[in-house]
Amino acid sequence: MIKYNLKCKNKHEFESWFSDSKEFEKLKSKNMIECIFCKTKSVKKSIMSPKIVSKKQREKENISLQEIKKIKKNLLKMRKFVEKNFEYVGDNFPYEVRSIYYDKRKNKNIYGNITEEETKELSEEGIELTTIPWINNKDN
Repeated sequence: MIKYNLKCKNKHEFESWFSDSKEFEKLKSKNMIECIFCKTKSVKKSIMSPKIVSKKQREKENISLQEIKKIKKNLLKMRKFVEKNFEYVGDNFPYEVRSIYYDKRKNKNIYGNITEEETKELSEEGIELTTIPWINNKDN
């Protein structure tokens, strides 16, 4: 995997991962890469610096494959628990959260989709949320 810093013709900058540099070139030639902000397909790689890590840092940051599998297993357990015990409200999540928060009689467990902007708005209203990394049910 390789991460590129990308820049569109409108000067928006963002990052994206590719399996290798050839994949980036192939997708670019087919006009399949677009700016995440303005959707223009006029995107190019910008200057990036590699991350250089000392041996000590690598050892300190290194998480064993066994630990990763344990984390994924626990996240899957959490997802199954939420799906079993909470009501999925999809994109209506911000509306439903407000209904529960302001109408104290209406207490129920919900989960759904929310944008960063909506999360910020709810936080400004004093509504606290928790985000859970959503691991696919498939074996990874």
